[in-house]
Amino acid sequence: MVHLVLTCFIWSIDLVKLKLGRTVANIKSALKRIEITERNRLENRSYKSAVKTLTKNYLSAVAAYQAAPGDETKKQVEATMSAAYSKIDKAVKRGVFHPNTGARKKSLIARTLKAQETAEAAS
Repeated sequence: MVHLVLTCFIWSIDLVKLKLGRTVANIKSALKRIEITERNRLENRSYKSAVKTLTKNYLSAVAAYQAAPGDETKKQVEATMSAAYSKIDKAVKRGVFHPNTGARKKSLIARTLKAQETAEAAS
């Protein structure tokens, strides 16, 4: 039990060193891999954040279209949908998202608009 706690403590110290820029690695290739991994992690986080932001913008545009249907709001919905689709496709292409995850996110976007249009047609 003591050994397990000590191991976890040492592991957490190593994580702190990585976050502060000090690493445990001494070999040049391992240091390079750590740098590359950190760079890729930040780029992936940027893509994920952008997809979330564009999806939220799209959902707010759909809500605005629901509140006041019209040509201008419809164009706004289509523009935000296009931007979100584009960013999701780029994220899939770069390996940030699995293709199925990208398809699921795009499907959620399409279903939202489709539900709005069917509700509008029913009334």
